[in-house]
Amino acid sequence: MAKLEVESGVVGDKYRSFISDEADTTLWRHGGPPIYTDVNKLFEEGRTKEWPKGSLEETVQNAIKSWEMELSHKTRLKDFRTINPEKFKLFVNGREGLSGEETLRVGSYNALLANSLPKELKYYKADEETFESSHEAFRSAFPRGFAWEVIQVYSGPPEIAFKFRHWGFFEGPFKRHAPSKKMVEFYGLGTLKVDGSLKVEEAEIYYDPAELMGDLLSGPKFEDDTKSSERPQGCPLSK
Repeated sequence: MAKLEVESGVVGDKYRSFISDEADTTLWRHGGPPIYTDVNKLFEEGRTKEWPKGSLEETVQNAIKSWEMELSHKTRLKDFRTINPEKFKLFVNGREGLSGEETLRVGSYNALLANSLPKELKYYKADEETFESSHEAFRSAFPRGFAWEVIQVYSGPPEIAFKFRHWGFFEGPFKRHAPSKKMVEFYGLGTLKVDGSLKVEEAEIYYDPAELMGDLLSGPKFEDDTKSSERPQGCPLSK
């Protein structure tokens, strides 16, 4: 089992809840609770704002980080503490919503990057990727992690509207494309519909995938992928 960090007197992670809660009864994808040392460092060095502790902005930011942690590292929806499993739906750029089980099966990257373009024009073929292959691709591209922050919150519960920023340093290959060694970032908008216990029932995300994929696919392409087996495993939002 992965070793849990102790920060500010709290076992687990200072930005993510439910890592240590019921850790022994949760089925973890990689054998134990994740450790977020590297991506927390990236976040703290690169965030645009530091929200006051207990503010609505900090609460929303940490809630979404906790949901991403569960989605990336827990294998059973019944172990999720951030959503209402029976009602949860994820909508991305106006597409048909995915249930909690569907989102867990395909993974966050495939859910966010699926599109209806003709196959020959698709910059990312989500229907040909698995949960594991998608996370491996982005972990390879962002070895220091892929950080996420809330830029602004426009309304509070039960309908939460917010703006976010996602960024990382493109320092490893992505789908056989050479890394630029530069920072890649994109912005988006989202809404969360929560119940009386602040568990998410519906999440809607709007962003331009070209802001991300344009940078990742801009470099020259390798002729082969002989080193793919040497790529680090896991989720770029942890480690």
